[in-house]
Amino acid sequence: MPNFNVLESNVSEMDSPTGPVPGRTAVPLDDTDRQILARLLKDARQSVRALAEQVHISRANAYTRISRLLAEGVITGFTAQLNPKRAGLGTSAYVTLSTEQAAWRDISRELRDIPYVEHVSLVTGDFDVLVLVRAPDNEALRSVVLERIHCVAGVRSTRTWLVFDEVRGRGADWTG
Repeated sequence: MPNFNVLESNVSEMDSPTGPVPGRTAVPLDDTDRQILARLLKDARQSVRALAEQVHISRANAYTRISRLLAEGVITGFTAQLNPKRAGLGTSAYVTLSTEQAAWRDISRELRDIPYVEHVSLVTGDFDVLVLVRAPDNEALRSVVLERIHCVAGVRSTRTWLVFDEVRGRGADWTG
């Protein structure tokens, strides 16, 4: 029986650049599923019992729904949200990569293992890949970009944009 109170870091969405279910982009969610997701996004540490009370369903129903959402890849993990600056990662940058045509899978696998690389996305437009790097300082950022990312096979060129400030958005409205 899984313990939903345990905080864990989970990067399962990176296990495959196409995601857990190729060709399937959305899992049907009803209002109760959305309420569960909204409450877990606010506090993933709460017990299944407390969550069930808030959503007005039985504990068994809440547990079954959470298990299904995990199995279907809607929920990919339970994690703490950190303030990067307070955690010692005061320098953030977006790095864009131009890559060789069919190199995305190999590049994404290599990039995700580089220290300080937080997020990797395949994108359209003037470049191919967008990477979010959070490092302790400019020297560490420079090292990641010039000594690690530039050395990844298939990377043709990079451009780096230093982040001055960040604001977290609301995200999706899961309640309706």
